[in-house]
Amino acid sequence: MITLFSFVVAIVVLVVFHEYGHYLVARWCGVKVLRFSVGFGKVIWSRVGRGGTEWALSAIPLGGYVKMLDEREGDVPPNELRNAFNRKPVLQRMAIVVAGPLANLLLAVVLYWALFMYGVPGIKPVLGEIPPGTPAAVAALQTRSTIVSINGQATTSWQEVRWTLLELILQQRSATLELRVQAEAVVVRELDMSGLSAADLDGDFMRKLGLLPYQPPVYPVIGQLTEDGAATRAGLRVGDRVLRVNGEVVTLWEDWVKVIRAHPEQVLQLEVERNGTRLDLSVEPEAVMDKGERIGRIGAGAQIDRNDFEAMLTEVRYPPLQALSEGARKTWETAIISLKMMGKMVLGEVSLKNLSGPITIADYAGQSAQMGLGAYVGFLALISISLGILNLLPIPLLDGGHLLYYSVEFFKGSPVSDDLWEAGQKVGIALLVTMMAFALYNDLSRLILG
Repeated sequence: MITLFSFVVAIVVLVVFHEYGHYLVARWCGVKVLRFSVGFGKVIWSRVGRGGTEWALSAIPLGGYVKMLDEREGDVPPNELRNAFNRKPVLQRMAIVVAGPLANLLLAVVLYWALFMYGVPGIKPVLGEIPPGTPAAVAALQTRSTIVSINGQATTSWQEVRWTLLELILQQRSATLELRVQAEAVVVRELDMSGLSAADLDGDFMRKLGLLPYQPPVYPVIGQLTEDGAATRAGLRVGDRVLRVNGEVVTLWEDWVKVIRAHPEQVLQLEVERNGTRLDLSVEPEAVMDKGERIGRIGAGAQIDRNDFEAMLTEVRYPPLQALSEGARKTWETAIISLKMMGKMVLGEVSLKNLSGPITIADYAGQSAQMGLGAYVGFLALISISLGILNLLPIPLLDGGHLLYYSVEFFKGSPVSDDLWEAGQKVGIALLVTMMAFALYNDLSRLILG
């Protein structure tokens, strides 16, 4: 229910702002708006407001529309012709069409502005273990060093590092990293990203670069036990520290987990420390299936020092004017990256698996809502940018397609022919249906196959 409610709220908010952009500029240009509808299908509630506009709620809350007075869509009384959309100068029609996508981009700026004033939680850009042979290792980056800036742009969180590098990869530019190695010492390193292609963006490109966030060590100390798990039956207790398994020293919790997973239904000899005393125990991991693999599990969780992990968190916050500037910058950068990714998908350089449909969007809406207001606002801003950019694409049926027609009319001096208009509409329908089919297929693949 949280997912469904969050999704519907997101759609309504984004559609209302988009259509209100069309409505507002249409009214400024003297065009009569017949109906402003939130949703499609049968009208379930409506009222007539100032200027004769019918404000309506329709049965299917997955979009909306603004219906304007237009001779192409019905008879127009002679006394109303001056208020018809098709009778307005081409520049006014272009302004009305582009106003919807621009309203979505403006909404994103406002949402990011509020978010940056409120505070954006993040992870400090501290480097974890550097895998050998990666570009990070070649650049001599060191574990636990903090990335201060990339190409002169400050990086206050790990999310900023990832976003900045993504933009540089798409631009095929190199990265100059400024890092704080110790309390005061700052070094500059050149990160060679030429070995990465656009296709690498389909996976975890940060891992390919060798850039992983630092995680405080979790030691093999039992923090929780399931009541009937193998660990409880073996006599393990909360607070026990595992020293050895089958004679092999265990240093970190992840090492202990690897051993357990690799030995389903096999007895393991343990040496544990309990209150300063060493004990010998044996445990037989239960066999379970995980993603088609047979693994061992004992029903135990680690004891985690939350102070260590909380020390890795940060909050990015700006004063009002700077927050507005950062919101505009974030919106611009996101829009540019979105366009570049779309272009590379068209060229086949990036997989169409990156397309997402309503199921994935609804899932993200629910996840972000459960994470808190800040995460949900960030989600709304991102989807608002995507909606604005998508509608600006020069595809008939979309705002960008109409903008293309009117641009041709502006330079040609006369409207495009009805035959060309109808042909474009058919092409637009085919393109949108194909795009939606790919997006829905990706949604179902993620849902079924994970």
